[in-house]
Amino acid sequence: MSLVLEIEFLTGECRAAHSPASGPDWPPQPDRVFSALVSSWATRGERSSERLALEWLEAQSPPVIHAGTHTVRTAPAVFVPPNDQRSSKDALALIPTMRPRQPRRFQVARLDDPVMAMVWEAAPSPEELAALDALARDVGYLGHSASLVRCRFVASSPAESKHAATLAARRVYSGRLQELERAHRLKPVRPMILSGATVLSEPPSAAPPRSEWLVLEAIGGGVPDIRAATKVARMLRRRLMGGYRSIGMADTIPEAVSGHASDGRPLRAGHLGIVPMAFAGYPHADGRVFGYAVVPEGQSALRDVPGFRAAFERIAPYDPGAERRVLKLPCIPGQPMLLSPAGGGAPKRSLMTGPYLDPARVWASVTPVVLDRHLKRYDEGRIRELIADSCANAGLPRPALERIQVGKHSATSGAPPAWPRLGAPPWTHWHVPEVLRSRLLTHVAIDFGCEVAGPVMLGAGRYTGLGLCRGLGGAAG
Repeated sequence: MSLVLEIEFLTGECRAAHSPASGPDWPPQPDRVFSALVSSWATRGERSSERLALEWLEAQSPPVIHAGTHTVRTAPAVFVPPNDQRSSKDALALIPTMRPRQPRRFQVARLDDPVMAMVWEAAPSPEELAALDALARDVGYLGHSASLVRCRFVASSPAESKHAATLAARRVYSGRLQELERAHRLKPVRPMILSGATVLSEPPSAAPPRSEWLVLEAIGGGVPDIRAATKVARMLRRRLMGGYRSIGMADTIPEAVSGHASDGRPLRAGHLGIVPMAFAGYPHADGRVFGYAVVPEGQSALRDVPGFRAAFERIAPYDPGAERRVLKLPCIPGQPMLLSPAGGGAPKRSLMTGPYLDPARVWASVTPVVLDRHLKRYDEGRIRELIADSCANAGLPRPALERIQVGKHSATSGAPPAWPRLGAPPWTHWHVPEVLRSRLLTHVAIDFGCEVAGPVMLGAGRYTGLGLCRGLGGAAG
């Protein structure tokens, strides 16, 4: 026997989103359904028997989801006032007609089949089943209040479904009920509920693990030119280290974050990098920066870096007006750049990590490479040797020298040249750390002769935004 939750969307639409910037949350995940059941439990009087049933459900393995396909409703942005303006310093902002308005997109999934099901392998006791079914029958909506549903729990033998089975992306776990209660106590009117834990699936054995980047979208303020990427990257790293200090980890900041060993010397091993996400590699690209990405070393994950999430949340507090976490970087005086984790759904193409991670035979620099050594004179043959060394140092295959092209201009459209013309204004020069300013910068195009998975970050400035490459796919002419 197994436990089945049947959900019917009465309007044929699901109005729910994982975040304001994401697409529709279809199919709805177990953490969303569990939150709705907890709300039903609280509304019904917090009965002890129903609490025991919820605690039993949260301890089970993630369910299998059977749901049909959907199409996304297309609609323009709607400008609505933020929920709470009581903290505003401008008294006029408290008047309803004078309140500022923020753009919002209300995500709606139009369903090909309004009925879906979640199936747990475990079977509850008759008492637990009765309690869960009573809670489900009092759930009126999932996600937005206009997303009306009918729900019921049944105990059933495994049966074939007309919809393919998919694994849950987010799950609940023991203690989730207590988390939701605590969130409600802290802010009863509009509790801030974090998503459930991610369900990690094993990658196929034939494919290498994929690096997961934290992409931060620029949502406002002054965004510096891509030539200042190193300056922004160093500032962001300092803010992260400040986050560690504020959570009491000043003496235990991971080397992967600081980039320095315990004795204060620069870390020789790989560590966390920060790179610009720019409009490059597309027709009419102009190199405009749309955000920055925090890149873990190798195939590691940021969630495995001790204290990283807590430190980041400290420096990027939740902004109720923007309905997302916002990090401020004072890059331009009077115009701090506002960065926020990019949502799912359909992100801007310039914020997609695929071009920097998907296997490709040819890779071309978006930001120029800083050579690992000083050159007494410009020697193209020696430059190619140093680029080949950089590839090997980064754990990449060492390319043949004749397959490496170097020069002032990039093969990636939209990327600025490695050095400006004579007499050009100062802002056209790439910002390079003081210790590296005497070294040559050069753009590169490398044909590895076989497909190589990213990221490809080369040279002495590869952890601070320089030497970032993008896959081109074919052979370099």
